[in-house]
Amino acid sequence: METTIAIAATAFVIAFLLGLAIRGKIGASKLARAEEFAAKIIKEAEKEAQIKKKEALLEAKDEWYRAKANVERELQSKRQEFQKTEKRLQNRESGLDRKVDILNKKERETLSKEKHLKNWERNLRIRDAELERLLSEENQQLERISGMTQEEAKNLLLQNLESQARQQAAQMIKDIKDKAIETAEKEAKNIVISAVQRCAADHTVESTVSVVNLPSDEMKGRIIGREGRNIRSFETATGIDVIVDDTPEAVILSGYDPIRREVARMALEKLIVDGRIHPARIEEVVAKADKEMEVIIRETGEQACFDVGIHGVHPELVKLLGKLNFRSSYGQNVLQHSKEVAFLSGIMAAELGLDATLAKRSGLLHDIGKAVDRDTEGTHTQIGATSAQKHGEHPIVVNAIASHHEDTIQETPYSVLVQAADGISGARPGARRETLEGYIKRVEKLEGMADSFKGVGKAYAIQAGRELRVMVEAGQIDDLHAGELATEIAKKIESELEYPGQIKVTVIRETRAVDYAK
Repeated sequence: METTIAIAATAFVIAFLLGLAIRGKIGASKLARAEEFAAKIIKEAEKEAQIKKKEALLEAKDEWYRAKANVERELQSKRQEFQKTEKRLQNRESGLDRKVDILNKKERETLSKEKHLKNWERNLRIRDAELERLLSEENQQLERISGMTQEEAKNLLLQNLESQARQQAAQMIKDIKDKAIETAEKEAKNIVISAVQRCAADHTVESTVSVVNLPSDEMKGRIIGREGRNIRSFETATGIDVIVDDTPEAVILSGYDPIRREVARMALEKLIVDGRIHPARIEEVVAKADKEMEVIIRETGEQACFDVGIHGVHPELVKLLGKLNFRSSYGQNVLQHSKEVAFLSGIMAAELGLDATLAKRSGLLHDIGKAVDRDTEGTHTQIGATSAQKHGEHPIVVNAIASHHEDTIQETPYSVLVQAADGISGARPGARRETLEGYIKRVEKLEGMADSFKGVGKAYAIQAGRELRVMVEAGQIDDLHAGELATEIAKKIESELEYPGQIKVTVIRETRAVDYAK
């Protein structure tokens, strides 16, 4: 507004001065035109001032409306927040009321139960007192009749019962063992399941960890992340434990599933090379490693079929064959073992005039059940036979898988060939291994278990720990109890010691009579 007035005043002054100048120079004749021109300028200035005034008013109104809209939005937001807070408080209040009601109900029930228990305890005490009185009277009468005190009668009875129970137990054990020996050829089954890959086992420490080398120890801090968020994300995504210890420039991946552990190793190496280690990147890299592992498993299974010379295997069975490359049994790679069994079966079948291709197919797939996750119930022979039958394998192949541990009847010569080839592959020198330290500890523990029994003079572990010979004191252990001792030692070994195969327990009792002729 002030600007408009200033413009109008300036225009008026200019017009006035212009009029004076025109009067002085031009004269009275042109004064009228000058005044008219000045009036025109003043009118235009006033008009322009009015326009500026209207524009200023419109701008001020727009600013006022914008401010009003902002204030209304803020008020609406605050009102919504207040409503949400009020709703939360109401829900919490109702929840607290429900909890209070539940607590009051439980308190009433507890008081009622306590009252009932007190009455019950009081009745029990009365009955116990009456029972004790009756027992005391009965014992006194028995003591008078028998001429023995209560302790003497109790000890005599216990001695008689213990002696009878031991004799009966020893005789029963001997009868059962004799019967088992008579029918062992028909009924024995090899139910040793390779729990190394399908279940957790402590003696497979060497095959349950992987070591990942680092460019520097500084990388350990990046793997752990702030407050451990990176290492937690990695363990959650892979299902594998990451052990960061004092080992220089290395971390350890621990897990019982070798495929998951291999995926974790691949993912961690990619993260180390990439350098970007954060939860989102970890999930992305682990997903890529999973896809790569699926390709590797499929290609490994296809290569195994090609090496053995069989074709037409169902893709799912090919994947299971690929997974066997990441499984081991006492240090022996299961896929290499399966290929070896296939070659042995094929050679023996050719010598006997049988179908070598069918024999190799049976040998290659005989341990396919070991590739199935441990969540599936049953032995690896049952699982493998079911999988092979489900995916259209020949009945001869299915029977060879199911019966190579004599879990079922061997219906064809191919089943016998696969069983023989499996035994040859597992028993050949260097096929399976055990660490020296683990072997020594196992033998020492084996001998210590036998020495812990009463009457044992000395125990010796022979045959590389597959037989335990126990020398007993002839004066403390008789022939009948020698068999009982062997059974007890075997049971203790089964329950406390982890071992491959079976251990034979032999109890030796020797009586020597010495005299001298003088």
